Amino acid sequence: MISRFSYILLVVILFVTIVVNAQVDKVLQPVEVHPPNPGGAPVQKKESDQQLAAQYFRNRDFEKAVILYKKLYEEQNSSVFYTYYLYCLVELDDFKEAERLVKKQIKSDPNGLKYQVDLGYVYAEEGDQGKSRRQFESILKDIPANRQKIIELSNAFLYRQQTEYAIETYKKGSKLLDYPFYLELGNLFRQTRNYSAMIDAYLDMVDYDYLNIATIQSRLQSALNDDPDGSVNEYLRYSLLERVQKDPQKVYFSEMLLWLSIQNEDYNLAFTQAKAIDRRMKEDGARIYDLANICMSNEAYDVAMEAFRYILKKGKDNYLYVDARIGLLYAHYLKVTNTHTFTENDLMDLEREYKETLDEYGRNASTIVIMQYLGHLQAFYLDKTDEAIANLNQAIQMVGANPRDLAASKVELADIYVLTGDVWEAKLLYAQVEKDFKNDPIGYDARFKNAKLSFYIGEYNWAKAQLDVLKAATSKLIANDALRLSVLISDNLDADSSTTALNLYAKADLLLYQHKEAEALVTLDSIFELATYHPIFDEVLLKKAEIRISQQRFEDAATLLAKIVNDYPYDITADNALFMLAELNENQFNDPDRAMALYEQLLSDYPGSLYAVDARKRFRILRGDFNKKTLTDEERFLFNLEPN
Repeated sequence: MISRFSYILLVVILFVTIVVNAQVDKVLQPVEVHPPNPGGAPVQKKESDQQLAAQYFRNRDFEKAVILYKKLYEEQNSSVFYTYYLYCLVELDDFKEAERLVKKQIKSDPNGLKYQVDLGYVYAEEGDQGKSRRQFESILKDIPANRQKIIELSNAFLYRQQTEYAIETYKKGSKLLDYPFYLELGNLFRQTRNYSAMIDAYLDMVDYDYLNIATIQSRLQSALNDDPDGSVNEYLRYSLLERVQKDPQKVYFSEMLLWLSIQNEDYNLAFTQAKAIDRRMKEDGARIYDLANICMSNEAYDVAMEAFRYILKKGKDNYLYVDARIGLLYAHYLKVTNTHTFTENDLMDLEREYKETLDEYGRNASTIVIMQYLGHLQAFYLDKTDEAIANLNQAIQMVGANPRDLAASKVELADIYVLTGDVWEAKLLYAQVEKDFKNDPIGYDARFKNAKLSFYIGEYNWAKAQLDVLKAATSKLIANDALRLSVLISDNLDADSSTTALNLYAKADLLLYQHKEAEALVTLDSIFELATYHPIFDEVLLKKAEIRISQQRFEDAATLLAKIVNDYPYDITADNALFMLAELNENQFNDPDRAMALYEQLLSDYPGSLYAVDARKRFRILRGDFNKKTLTDEERFLFNLEPN
């Protein structure tokens, strides 16, 4: 329990911050900054009294402080000195003098509602709760029909920790002015941890004036971030569902439910709300398109595909039709390739979809992105490199195409040349893009890939020089990748200039890029035969773990990662391995407790890690700081959805 003095000191500081004006600022200035005073001593004495009084107050020497604050108050009648003087009297239990002081202040400022509240506060501190209550209630009976005065009075009650009276002030003020203080009430309810009333007040504010929806979402987001048991999230979701069901025409509640669903990563519900809004507002599908891209970014590919199909049903005249076709193809591609469980038939079906789309719309500037996707699929998954190269050569010669699309096609073609071993053609294309887009992410990407190609073929010094430049790139992902590869080269060039181990690692990395996983593993294992120890061993283990994860051999991957954490805790890969091991426990082994422990270990042992932010977020989710529950069957029934 906070001591009365600590509370008093805190409130005084707050009060001073709020009420200080120009006159007070002048009083509080250090002596040296004032110009010489003709009278000399008086200014010096006043300021010394104030400083000495403050020192006594901090030292809880109220007997001495009260004398000085009384003098300062009587000389200057400042609200600041009044406040200090009043608190000293209360702390000394001199309630008669405190009452006299407050009544004097009321007499000198009859419109100062906060002094009326101070009188009730003095009675309460004296222990006369009945008299205090009567004083507070008498103030409420005479609330002026003035918005600013109502806010001032509520703040005065809140200042004296009379939250219920602060709330009642706004409720009575609402009736007087016919203006709902929903936003202010919501803030007060949050302070009292009455979250259901807070949510009702905030949603009522949206209903009263939906233009405040962004402000309300910001307030609710703050409350949701401080919601360890998920109760705020749960009540907000139910409240929105009820309001949407009660009056579907109030689209702003559907918009808020859409917003909340995205926060909770419940993309099925988000899609349901987005469709409802699109239909009611007779929109063109832009909201659905944005949601589809959010879903793709969060690997909710099925929902993304349904969203793109929804747009396609609007017909070919819709301005988003072609973009939706491209998005649907890309979402399907990501779903197939990211699951690592695709079959040959899955890939062939995807290729057929690409070709049918190109046959329908032609190969032109608007479909060049589809040509890129098709080329990547054919080269990296269907072993049709000749077709892929022909397809992309046609793309980079497209007349009227967007320069960035042409650059992306060149990068894709260069990637395929790396796949086939045509190093110099790849270098030429990467260099062209890098030259044309020097200070652009696509230019950084081309430069990084060119540096990595040099790494593959053993040009380590040149590769490192390029990587060191890229470490300052504006693209965080590329900068991080460049840093890691640069450090790998620096740490693993032998003192005697032998690069045998690094050559084998680079060869294995290239084999892996070329989807030759078995050969890559054999090459990586051969590095351990070179010596009993080499600084590249941890990198080798990490690369093997990545391969095992892609093969869905998660137990093998976990063993390799654990070896890095245990045997190489001071090497650069340790935090990476720890994060990957935590992810395996969370997502594959269904062991949240173990995952939490590993995330916590990363935060403790490697606080400066690039993975620290993500680790902290994952830890908080697993601990229950965020509610990620999906809809219950009852909620789904409200929207005519299939049960879980």
